[in-house]
Amino acid sequence: MNEDSQFIQEYQQKVLAGNRLNEEELGKLIDVPKEYLGVLSDAANKITRIFQGNRVDVEQLVNIKKNYCSEDCSFCGQSAFFNTGNDGYQLLPAEQIVERAKKAKSEGAESYCLVAAWRQPSTHDFEKVCDIISQINEKVGISIECSLGFLTREQARRLKLLGVRRYNHNLETSRSKFGEICTTHTYDDRINTLNIARESGLELCTGGIIGLGETRQQRLELIAELARLRPEEVTINILVPMPGTPLELQRPLPFEEILRTFAVTRFALPDSIIKISGGREVHLEDSGETLLLSGANGIISSGYLTMGGNDMGKDLAMIKKINLEAKV
Repeated sequence: MNEDSQFIQEYQQKVLAGNRLNEEELGKLIDVPKEYLGVLSDAANKITRIFQGNRVDVEQLVNIKKNYCSEDCSFCGQSAFFNTGNDGYQLLPAEQIVERAKKAKSEGAESYCLVAAWRQPSTHDFEKVCDIISQINEKVGISIECSLGFLTREQARRLKLLGVRRYNHNLETSRSKFGEICTTHTYDDRINTLNIARESGLELCTGGIIGLGETRQQRLELIAELARLRPEEVTINILVPMPGTPLELQRPLPFEEILRTFAVTRFALPDSIIKISGGREVHLEDSGETLLLSGANGIISSGYLTMGGNDMGKDLAMIKKINLEAKV
């Protein structure tokens, strides 16, 4: 057996035995020669099947407050710093969000995430969000997740009491890259919010965006940080450059780098849902089939924050085609 195949199998067995890989070992995996990516993919898939089974977590989300965000994240079409031409709106009416949640559940979504484009919710807006959550609980009955920016401990505890299962707050990129991507808050601000959510009893969803111009080593750095946090869910977006943002001319990331990222994330976090998020329909010719057999076990369907996505029926058919089943 070739040396590269040998250590991939060795590290796979280490993970299957319940042991964690260190950053050096993860680094060897992410750097495997291109001709051994199939071996890496198959090994990540085996870990996924043993720890996660054949079920794919299918999520829908709603952008409850779009654009006019005070932060200058250079990839984001919702930042008030950039002229992207996107229409915006303030917090949507509760009835509209409840109806969308009903539709998501009827189409087969397992969870529904409320996302708002702001630094953090004001007291007034947070009360509105809490009312929306209460109405979804009463009228729909679907697992609710939230992504509302920075939180206070009191707000996080309130979400937990309302039955919110999981809080999303992405790291976006590695610590070493973050200062090039955002200047209006720090990496530690993001870590702090995740710690607050965890301490309040909420499950964590965090991840980032690949293809921001980061190096492979910086993608490894992000994976290692995620491994330290041990989130219940990891969401990996693939940059879709937005006209008007500083990254509008960013070159697409080669597929082999995308595959390396997903596969190694699975080695690092065998117990976590690993979700293919924004950019899936743009950058992946098969909408995610290969990645769902290379470490991923979740998708976001029916659109994202500022762009559309695959029809839910198309995604469910894709999951069935590769002999997996949607978690509904």
